[in-house]
Amino acid sequence: MKNPAGFTSMTEMTEIADMETIPGESNNQLALTTPEAQPIKRRKKKSMVWEYFTIENVSAGCRRAYCKRCKQSFAYSTGSKVAGTSHLKRHIAKGTCRALLRGQGQDNNQFITPYNPKMGGSEPPKRRYRSPSSPFIPFDQDRCRHEIARMIIMHEYPLHIVEHPGFIAFVQSLQPQFDKMSFNTVQGDCVATYLREKQSLMKFIEGIPGRFCLTLDMWSSNQTLGYVFITGHFVDSDWKLHRWVFNVVMEPYPDSHSALSHAIAACISDWSLEGKLFCLTFNHPLSEAGLENLRPLLCVKNPLILNGQLLIRNCIARTMSSMAKDVLGAGQEIIKKIRDSVKYVKMSESHDDKFIQVKNQLQVPSEKSLFLDNQTRWNTTYQMLAAASELKEVFDCLDTYDPDYKLAPSMEDWKLAETLCSFLKPLFDAASILTTTTLPTVITFFYEVWKIHVDLGRSITSEDPFISNLAKSMQEKIDKYWKDCSLVLAMAVVMDPRFKMKLVEFSFTKIYSEDAPTYIKTVDDGIHELFLEYVALPLPLTPTYAEEVNGANNGKTNESHYGNLLSDHGLTDFDVYIMETNSQQMKSELDQYLEESLLPRVQEFDVLGWWKLNKMKYPTLSKMARDILSIPVSAAAPESIFDITDKQLDEYRSSLRPETVEALICAKDWLHFGSSDVSNALVKMEF
Repeated sequence: MKNPAGFTSMTEMTEIADMETIPGESNNQLALTTPEAQPIKRRKKKSMVWEYFTIENVSAGCRRAYCKRCKQSFAYSTGSKVAGTSHLKRHIAKGTCRALLRGQGQDNNQFITPYNPKMGGSEPPKRRYRSPSSPFIPFDQDRCRHEIARMIIMHEYPLHIVEHPGFIAFVQSLQPQFDKMSFNTVQGDCVATYLREKQSLMKFIEGIPGRFCLTLDMWSSNQTLGYVFITGHFVDSDWKLHRWVFNVVMEPYPDSHSALSHAIAACISDWSLEGKLFCLTFNHPLSEAGLENLRPLLCVKNPLILNGQLLIRNCIARTMSSMAKDVLGAGQEIIKKIRDSVKYVKMSESHDDKFIQVKNQLQVPSEKSLFLDNQTRWNTTYQMLAAASELKEVFDCLDTYDPDYKLAPSMEDWKLAETLCSFLKPLFDAASILTTTTLPTVITFFYEVWKIHVDLGRSITSEDPFISNLAKSMQEKIDKYWKDCSLVLAMAVVMDPRFKMKLVEFSFTKIYSEDAPTYIKTVDDGIHELFLEYVALPLPLTPTYAEEVNGANNGKTNESHYGNLLSDHGLTDFDVYIMETNSQQMKSELDQYLEESLLPRVQEFDVLGWWKLNKMKYPTLSKMARDILSIPVSAAAPESIFDITDKQLDEYRSSLRPETVEALICAKDWLHFGSSDVSNALVKMEF
């Protein structure tokens, strides 16, 4: 039975819609090409089959459709008779085209939604067609493999996920043509991604004009193997500070004196850093034997800046964590009492409701919420104590509303908890700076360490033996850090035009009293000696500097009437004079900087940006400032700043090859941060 338009079936109507039609006419009318017909503008074909087929004229009045993949031809039109597109769709969807389906012979129908009776419903399979607004995207196996490798790297999924039945079923539901991947295949893809990213990073650091600082963090594993995480810190040609993981080196004997020396040598060789090291920061203090083992390597591979005084640094994050452990150990009994009280409230919804009810009735102004601490991270214990201390009135009255609560700490307990918080708060405030998205400069921690040092000095004089003894224990550790690192911290402050030597003089007077002039002179002599080393041993030209020099040379004019004056024979005596006075002129660059007035002290100041603007005024001093301001004060990753236990590689990654472990960890760091600027140019300081 024909419908009103004269067609016998819906299939015929559909095929007509796939063919060329005359603009403005109904979709039910054919535009037939005849010798007598005038040239007309034809509507664009909308069927998705035309992404796989082309139409070619075979003879007069005869056209055939050719598959772009396998080159097989099909009837399309003869005279006024048009064959339609159903047979073309079958060629693509039913597995006939082996080139398209990669010879698998599977029924990967891209046009028919399969019907599964187990999923319920009574609807038969429906034919669906691509709308003009949703273009067809051909399947690309290689791209899918690349994206799976990136997914595994960025989210730390196990490599074996590609063999898990659930993952396979999920992927097959999205794209039946996707080939199953093995562990070895995805491992190779992840390593390939790592190598591509590494090549880009190596090309980038080739143009770095300054030196590099390295931090080393030793991780353990359940196999007694050590993994040294080596992170590079440097300032690029645009004066932006970068922090990238360079290497993860497996050390079979992590307790040996040569373990770190081997890891550093591997990093220097891998990234061509010979002669470019400026500072090393270790997460754990080196033993004397380890230090002696390291110095010869550094003497051979790298010129010792300032006689090596800047090469060995301790990690401020580990120092503060060790001090925090002293506080938690001294107050472990009261901490347990408060933790049990918090646990009683938070482990039951009814108890929590009663606690909030009492708080509202007492009108306690605190906005802090109770939570249980993570005993491997000292900041959570501090925050638990601080929140509980502000809500102590609620705990004191809770037993009147909840007779089952019998854990209320005494007034002496709360007083002790507040004392613990007073010791932990300066550490927490300083360590929190290290967790921010923009890395802090070494300038900030000169003030933070000095402030902690001064506060502990006052606490030692307390008449309370608990406070005095705890302060002494903490000050021993901060004194050691200050002794090892105060020169580096002070030099960084001098490179800040808001402070220069003035803040050093002020701070040292508070700490050393009458001995302050001796320590101030040490810093002043050190900064001048370092400057002379930069004058005498400038860095070799990097590609970045070479471009600048070439650009300047391109601006020179050809020899003119000045040629005789500027020739080798014209001012020979002048050249000798320049060589004799050059050293004195370069020293005056530092002195001029120090003698100029301080800039206004604002809380947020782009210190690297200031040196970028003034590098022409201070060409040598700016190079020195670039290197000093890139010194990292912490070797720990931001997420590990508050850890009080050593980091351990998980069991799964420990089972992988060392090369794969390095590829996964480094590539994740580069994929997350490689495309974004990581800068600590804004230095916030409050006085």
